[in-house]
Order: sequence, then C-alpha cells, then structure tokens
Amino acid sequence: MRSLMAILLCGSVSLATQAAADAGKLTVELNKFESSDGGGCRAFFLFRNDSGKAFEGFEMSLAILDGGGVIDRLLNVDAAPLPVARTTLKLFEIPGIACDDISEVLLHAIEVCKPQNEEAADCFPLVDLVSRTTARLEK
Repeated sequence: MRSLMAILLCGSVSLATQAAADAGKLTVELNKFESSDGGGCRAFFLFRNDSGKAFEGFEMSLAILDGGGVIDRLLNVDAAPLPVARTTLKLFEIPGIACDDISEVLLHAIEVCKPQNEEAADCFPLVDLVSRTTARLEK
C-alpha cells in the first residue's frame, strides 16, 4: 500500500512540475539604453510572451538605481497589451538620469497582470528578466 501511495505521490508531483513547465514564461528584456533629450535615458524593453496567454493589462513598478546603488526614482510602466506568442517592443523614458548613471533596474512590483478574458493574476512566477545593457535587471 505504501509503495502505491509513493507512486501516486511521485506521479502527482511529476504532473505538477510538467504543468508548471508547460505554462511558459513572459521574458522581460532590457534590450538597450539610448540618451534622450534633456539628459534623460530612453529604455528599450522587449516582452517575449511565451506564457500561452495574451495580457490585456500588464503594469510594472521599476526602481531605478544610480551608479552608487541608491534608488534614484520609481518608474511605473504600462506594457499592455502583450499578445500571446509574440515579442513586443516598448520604449520608456527615464527622465533626469543619464543612461551611464543607471547601475540596476529592479522589478519592484507588478501592479497589474490581467490575462485576456480572465481574472487578474500574480505574474511574478511567470516573469524571467534579462538585461543586454550594462545595468542589471533584477527581481
């Protein structure tokens, strides 16, 4: 009886692991920085939506850290809509700080995550972060 229970438990854990793997990911990539007029910085983000769901709402709160690792400001960005199985480019202005002075961008919170035709969800587990700039992008 115990071996049957162990087999059933292993099977259910395996199914849960497979379901999580099948869920896919939403990759948020900080692709590049570009200086903008007035001494600010323009951030180019790519959103690679391999989650299996389209998002009609997706808003992030980002903490921008300066070269000393001190929070310079919070930036709220609205990246929606994010179609399923697509890569979307979004540009965001970061005023008052030069690109070279940004050491890290911290994903502080996901304020809104609303899959299409579904209730709002916790998207932190779905999100993978990548940076191709000199600044780190972290959770």
